[in-house]
Amino acid sequence: MSRTYFGTDGIRGTVGQSPITPDFMLRLGHAVGRVLRRSEARPTVLIGKDTRISGYMIESALEAGFASAGVDVWLTGPLPTPGVAYLTRALRQSLGVVISASHNPFGDNGIKFFSARGEKLPDQWEQEVEAVLAEAPQWVDSAQLGKARRLEDARGRYIEFCKNSFSSDLSLKGMKIVIDAAHGAAYHVAPDVFHELGAETVCIGCSPDGFNINAGVGATAPAKLVEAVREHKADYGVALDGDADRLQLVDADGRLYNGDELLYVMVNDRLAQGHSVPGAVGTLMTNMAVEVALKSRGVEFIRAKVGDRYVLEELSNRGWLLGGEGSGHLLALDKHTTGDGIVSALQVLQAIARAGQPLPRLLAEVTLFPQVLINVRLKAGQDWKSSPQLAQVQAAVVRELGEDGRLLIRPSGTEPLVRVMVEARDETLARSCAERLAATLRG
Repeated sequence: MSRTYFGTDGIRGTVGQSPITPDFMLRLGHAVGRVLRRSEARPTVLIGKDTRISGYMIESALEAGFASAGVDVWLTGPLPTPGVAYLTRALRQSLGVVISASHNPFGDNGIKFFSARGEKLPDQWEQEVEAVLAEAPQWVDSAQLGKARRLEDARGRYIEFCKNSFSSDLSLKGMKIVIDAAHGAAYHVAPDVFHELGAETVCIGCSPDGFNINAGVGATAPAKLVEAVREHKADYGVALDGDADRLQLVDADGRLYNGDELLYVMVNDRLAQGHSVPGAVGTLMTNMAVEVALKSRGVEFIRAKVGDRYVLEELSNRGWLLGGEGSGHLLALDKHTTGDGIVSALQVLQAIARAGQPLPRLLAEVTLFPQVLINVRLKAGQDWKSSPQLAQVQAAVVRELGEDGRLLIRPSGTEPLVRVMVEARDETLARSCAERLAATLRG
């Protein structure tokens, strides 16, 4: 069954345009409430949000929708997405709701849901909600209406959770760290977490006004972080995105480390402690150097489709704990049920503190392979997948790359484009192979 409103990560769009309108949000809250009441007489729902101005409107509409279905609501105010996932589980809520469009500009917003266990919900649940949305509402009577309350200590509870993910026999004393919260949901959380663990902190992107979320700061715009680390002569810089479920990390030299490298550091730290790490999960875009380095340590490496939900699915299916994407979505399932930018940053900084070595030394075994990416615009009706010429060139490229490279050809999910990616130890070889494939696609 196809879905009308839910995408790969909840519901998202431009505020004021369907479905990000107050009338739809009221209907959505009502529909979700009705689905919850199929299995629970008096459900309770936790609602958190990022710092977008539209969050007030959406929060009020959802609250009314839930109340109209006989569901009680707890409101946290601005709180990172992983904070909502944690509190949903810790407070035994029936459901967690996040109002955020993550790394998008302030004019967008969206809704994400977490189960009572703090995990993302399956497609079947989303289909149930969409089926109820298509029905006429069934308002409860006055005696059954839901109530709303504000959870005043949500921020403090989540700060303690983040700190507890860091080893109790280590600290960040002696480290100077720049924190960039993207003017988003972690603006009043992340600085305190790192400070209370002993770091000297400098904050940028921590002054939200409802309109400046992700505007030239945060994980999607790390240039400001690099500049601030150099200006303040800091040891490291941590940039989060608007809802703080992913990160970018910079060292004192202004060198930016991607999620692939940070995943390797997390795995290697577990191995150094004597923990068993049977495998890790990346994506189709994870740099091959990380795969080679992990396999040399006896760690199996599996590639999932691009998207943190697919990484999570693979980890869950295999019973593994560590995975992530180059974009900075990292998963440490022994610490949290979902991706958490603050917790992931702490795992990396913990590895640095434990080893007493800077990041470049911890990554001495990982030299990223050059990746060449070319976008090819398709002609109307072009069936590139069935092209014998492309298949022939692909086979030749695979032989040429051997075990020292790989190629990936995949369609864009949003545009009539095919993305050609070739990775090899030698950049000249990677570029020539990518250009041959792109030329074949263009015909």
